[in-house]
Amino acid sequence: MTLYRSVSVAALLLAWGLAPASADEAAAKKWIDSEFQPSTLSKDEQLKEMQWFINAAKPFQGMEINVLSETIPTHEYESKTLAKAFEEITGIKVNHQLLGEGEVVQAVQTQMQTNRNLYDGYINDSDLIGTHSRLQSAINLTDWMAGEGKDVTNPGLDIDDFMGKSFTTGPDGKLWQLPDQQFANLYWFRKDWFDKPELKAAFKKKYGYELGVPVNWSAYEDIADFFTNDVKEVDGVRVYGHMDYGKRAPDLGWRMTDAWLSMAGEADVGSPNGRPVDEWGIRMEKGSCNPVGASVSRGGGANSPAAVYAVAKWDEWLRKYAPPGAADLDFYQSLPALAQGNVAQQIFWYTAFTANMVAPKSSGNNTVDDSGTPLWRMAPSPHGPYWKEGAQRGYQDTGSWTLFNSTPVPQRKAAWLYAQFVTSKTVDVKKSQVGLTFIRDSTVRHKSFTERAPKLGGLVEFYRSPDRVAWTPTGINVPDYPKLAQLFWENIGDVNSGAFTAQEAMDRLAAQMDQVMARMQQADEEQKVYHGCGPRLNKEEDPSKWLSKDHAPWAKLDNEKPKGETVSYDDLIKRWTENQ
Repeated sequence: MTLYRSVSVAALLLAWGLAPASADEAAAKKWIDSEFQPSTLSKDEQLKEMQWFINAAKPFQGMEINVLSETIPTHEYESKTLAKAFEEITGIKVNHQLLGEGEVVQAVQTQMQTNRNLYDGYINDSDLIGTHSRLQSAINLTDWMAGEGKDVTNPGLDIDDFMGKSFTTGPDGKLWQLPDQQFANLYWFRKDWFDKPELKAAFKKKYGYELGVPVNWSAYEDIADFFTNDVKEVDGVRVYGHMDYGKRAPDLGWRMTDAWLSMAGEADVGSPNGRPVDEWGIRMEKGSCNPVGASVSRGGGANSPAAVYAVAKWDEWLRKYAPPGAADLDFYQSLPALAQGNVAQQIFWYTAFTANMVAPKSSGNNTVDDSGTPLWRMAPSPHGPYWKEGAQRGYQDTGSWTLFNSTPVPQRKAAWLYAQFVTSKTVDVKKSQVGLTFIRDSTVRHKSFTERAPKLGGLVEFYRSPDRVAWTPTGINVPDYPKLAQLFWENIGDVNSGAFTAQEAMDRLAAQMDQVMARMQQADEEQKVYHGCGPRLNKEEDPSKWLSKDHAPWAKLDNEKPKGETVSYDDLIKRWTENQ
């Protein structure tokens, strides 16, 4: 055997005066070169950040942890690709499980109620910010990063770069969750159809204003009727003016709690959420942390004229203007509908599924041209007649890392390392290119998204504009999201089935919300379950005391269908880009 063959590579490197790279450093370099491009960091900066993870993870090498998130493209990438990279680089094995949103909320609720450690970390919607900050079974990240978790907190995390940090901050000013992905609930429409001269002329002749992006619900309704009953066919395909879903299932509840009532104008003016009445119809006075009721008789808005109008319109449009069978679909079943290419617009569309809508035509997506350029665009959703300037514009989901006190500290630290890894500047641009759910300002402004913007239908322009903070998640008025959210789908489902009118369903919903909050109040008063920030219900009074033209709950309007109003999409994009 020759000397050349018997001397190890490490020995040769030492002989040449070069230190050998460790296996984890080699893994980091491999992933940086092969997967984590592009990035807002240089490769040297990426390697430096990964070196920090390698060092911080040494006490936990060989550990296996379990984390949970809902099933969307971003989390699929994390589960399949980033978890593997994290294990190779740090030596910590992550089982990143994906379930439906309802199952994730159920797991979170179970861990909070039992204090059993089901998972070591959750990507859990910031809709639970009011719950986490009150129950305090979750970890306050502000104090965690400065105290017990300081040794595993990335000095390059850069909290101020996260666009959604205001959504994950509690009324105490503390950060309770770390954003992992964000997506807004926007308006979606077939711009190629809207631009057809013959359709524009026919619409203006019938309605007296331009066919364009609807500013109010009146215009949305006119456009829905126009495409469904006047246009009927485009290029030989039967088309419809609206798309939605209505199956009596948990996701129907999100359909409503994700700001549908406030889009109609049910809530008070306020940012990020209406105060004192929020988008769920729950009243909480300014300066207080105690909700006082959901029913109009207690000062809330859940069964107010605006809320009833919102639910009635959802039911009416679903039946009159959506493709046959839409009322029987759930959220996940409705997703492929737009790609079929037979819907003109959707008032309520989650940008989390942009990745699906930019799939090539060869995959069955009929909403892109042969070059893959979208024939559709996204824009701000229109608002209902009760809406006032300065009120919440629409909903934004902010799936965020949540850690619990019930998780043993070693596992919690390892999960925190993984949470920071999948949101780090090293990987975030690539992750965003895959999932298109931006969390960092630096990422959305990266040159790669400037280049890709024309193929994303307005997504980049929206997230670079000031409008991105006008779309907000559920706010702090909601004292316990899991307990209250389930009431929505059960009651709204009875409207779709025809068992109840919108008024009857919302009266029952508001009463049930008050009943649940009454039990929460008792638990808080007796055991401080909500640390003094549980509900303190107002006494019931005649609703006429609360209904007003000046504040929520709003009195019924004489005319709930004012003249339709639209705006040119090109003018809208110009406003977005001028204010970036």
